[in-house]
Amino acid sequence: MFGRIMGLMALIILASIAPASAVGFQWAAAPDAEGEPLKVAIWYPSTAAPQTRQIGPFEMNIALDAPVSGHGRGLIVMSHGTGGSAVNSYDTAMALAEAGYIVAAVAHTGDNYQDQSASFSSRNFVNRPRHITRVLDYLLHGWIGHDVIDPKKIGFFGHSAGGTTGLIAGGGVADWSKALAFCTSHPKDWGCRKAAERGLTSGNDTPTEGGVPDRRIKAMALATPALIHVFEPNGLKAFTPPVQVWVSGKDEVVTNAAAVRPLLTHGLSYHLVPDAGHFAFLAPCNEILRGAAPEICADPRGFDRARFLKRFQRELIAFYRRTVK
Repeated sequence: MFGRIMGLMALIILASIAPASAVGFQWAAAPDAEGEPLKVAIWYPSTAAPQTRQIGPFEMNIALDAPVSGHGRGLIVMSHGTGGSAVNSYDTAMALAEAGYIVAAVAHTGDNYQDQSASFSSRNFVNRPRHITRVLDYLLHGWIGHDVIDPKKIGFFGHSAGGTTGLIAGGGVADWSKALAFCTSHPKDWGCRKAAERGLTSGNDTPTEGGVPDRRIKAMALATPALIHVFEPNGLKAFTPPVQVWVSGKDEVVTNAAAVRPLLTHGLSYHLVPDAGHFAFLAPCNEILRGAAPEICADPRGFDRARFLKRFQRELIAFYRRTVK
């Protein structure tokens, strides 16, 4: 009995001094020979003790600049929507890091909340896939924790324009002349109205070839992917990764995301969320965001974003565990 009690006491003492499991976080800059260095937010498994930190508009329980733990880790690269930021989906990034993945979210130069010089242009979708490739290059070779990453375990997540980015990075070929034709016949479309405000629907946004695919990416999850009409009818025939697609049933920003379903010929896991709006996949808003960006905080009546995101994150982790291996 005495020995059993002493054993229990030893376990209690060890538990009290052992470092807490945590999500590490740091900012990094990935070199881009054709533009400014890319700002990257990185979440990862760590054994350091977490603290509550203010990162952008959010409070996160993280171990800032802590060492990376483990080996053979999978890597997930995240691409935000037009005018977004690298921390838009921080809660999903943290859930993935808690599940053992390293997550790198890029702030796309020319199409983020601080710089929209390339937004709504075809040039934006040449730049965006290149940004993904540059971030992968950096994480695999230049980042301080690169030696814990398994380069054969790479996945991607993109929302809205980030979903379009993923379709191109996965081998899709966009025909940008179709964007002008679409806006001519759908002038009230959200993206078309934004492009018109910038004078990009009158033929002066010269159609450009899409970006170059990055075959290192083994699986993709895409939420409400935008601009599906530029891939019709055959632009996704060369898209090869297994893909999980999420479509919002009450999306007023991207109204034709479901049109991607018949274009993806294999490896498709399709999820329709009937009561969700366009921004359902972003982290729940706090008072800072409600004041600064109320449009991304509004959900359809009766939709519980926080509750949905828990289910979404479970499905996302299960998908990557099946495919990023």
